[in-house]
Amino acid sequence: MHIRPVRYDHPDAVKLNDQVQLEYVERYGDGGDQTHLDAAMFHPPLGLYLLAYDTEDRPVATGGWRAHEKNEENYADGDAELKRMYVVREARGLGVARRILAALEESAREAGRTRMVLETGDQQPEAIALYLSSGYEPCVEKFGYYREYESSRCFAKPLK
Repeated sequence: MHIRPVRYDHPDAVKLNDQVQLEYVERYGDGGDQTHLDAAMFHPPLGLYLLAYDTEDRPVATGGWRAHEKNEENYADGDAELKRMYVVREARGLGVARRILAALEESAREAGRTRMVLETGDQQPEAIALYLSSGYEPCVEKFGYYREYESSRCFAKPLK
């Protein structure tokens, strides 16, 4: 497995983002994640987008972060928000999500971000387990696009 930075609109990223959207539809029975994202949000130093490739150079996992400051969606100054963490079914259980998460945290820390935050849903127990085992804590005050949804789960981890 090797991980490399790419643009959010890279063809391999688009392919895996389409797959994760289908999984959201499958798990939640809705139209997928409606959060507005564009490639510019993930340009360093205000973000980063990573793809993991297997030994045959097939894309198998994604993840990114984008910078936030205090705003109406309850983000705080210095936040880095995780987005589009996803591993294809065939590569799950190999530790690739944990490797991407660590690389994203390090990148956000180097960019001066002070807290990594994320929003997931109650139908993603594997994601919740990953974040809890990686030092993330549930947030009382929710943030992000789905902050008012009962199924939304928000987590944060200091990057100091």
